[in-house]
Amino acid sequence: MSATIVNFSIADNPPPRLDKALARDVPEEASLSRSRLAKLIADGSVKVDGVVVTDPRFRVAEDAEIAIAVEVAEESHIGAEDIPLDVVYEDDDLIVVNKPSGMVVHPAPGTPGGTLVNALIHHCGETLSGVGGMKRPGIVHRIDKETTGLLVAAKSDRAHHSLAKQFADHSVERRYLALCYGEPSSNDPRLRGIKGASFEASNILRVQTFLGRHKTDRQRQAVSFETGRHAVTRARIVQSLGTPPVAALLECWLETGRTHQIRVHMAHCGHSLIGDPVYGGRRKLSPKAVGQAGVDAVAGFRRQALHAATLGFVHPVTGDEIEFEAPMPDDMAELLRALGGQG
Repeated sequence: MSATIVNFSIADNPPPRLDKALARDVPEEASLSRSRLAKLIADGSVKVDGVVVTDPRFRVAEDAEIAIAVEVAEESHIGAEDIPLDVVYEDDDLIVVNKPSGMVVHPAPGTPGGTLVNALIHHCGETLSGVGGMKRPGIVHRIDKETTGLLVAAKSDRAHHSLAKQFADHSVERRYLALCYGEPSSNDPRLRGIKGASFEASNILRVQTFLGRHKTDRQRQAVSFETGRHAVTRARIVQSLGTPPVAALLECWLETGRTHQIRVHMAHCGHSLIGDPVYGGRRKLSPKAVGQAGVDAVAGFRRQALHAATLGFVHPVTGDEIEFEAPMPDDMAELLRALGGQG
């Protein structure tokens, strides 16, 4: 396999370890993350003054000449597919898309094609500089197949490392719009009796539990207070729907990002998302509250009414704080209007 050689010199006052010195001084255009550099050192791809060094703790001196052999990124085994994408933002290091409902993010045994990754490989083409030595987009978070909205993917190794760390640190801003059954208000004494649910100032619902796989249904997640992964969701009412209120438009935001988190937490509180085929159940609303058009719209809505509306993070290269918004999709907006809401 062919390789390109990245040549540079160690600048003044280098860190005591080779791996840290390389991370500081490697040219930005090489797009090599710390984890990729560590692997290149271990693989014997780094020379210091002409000598291969495989010890990341090697003490490197200033003005040392570095040569890193970086293999040209391999073509991904995942096929490129010409699937239209709603691209919100793109540069040399990352791409932000507004994902439609019905699209799976990453290929899996049940869905080997037609995914967002297949579409990204086709769309980005030669602009993918490679993630982990492979020409593929770096997926750092996912949204469910039927959930719409914003998702960022890395196009370079350095972007992948930075974005993954931001998601792991829970420093990424993610806000969702959701339509739920009922009105999760602090005035409801039932809600105050649900374990894990509490209210903060301004009628903000806070749900804190553990989440893990359901004991009998491996496709579902379940709330626990003993085992699983820590999960915190907040939600506030944007619009109350119906007279009296029988549904609500919510803004939800995540302190953590777990599989199906908003869907499970809202169902746990008795306010499952309209249309959710896994956690929602079918509830018949009163025509007196929302009219027959509202009843029919809810009955005909066949996916969870959830949209990833806002995504904000620090750009992995420029260091700028950037934020993107995606408008509510047409099907949710029509449902909202049918329930008497503004949208």
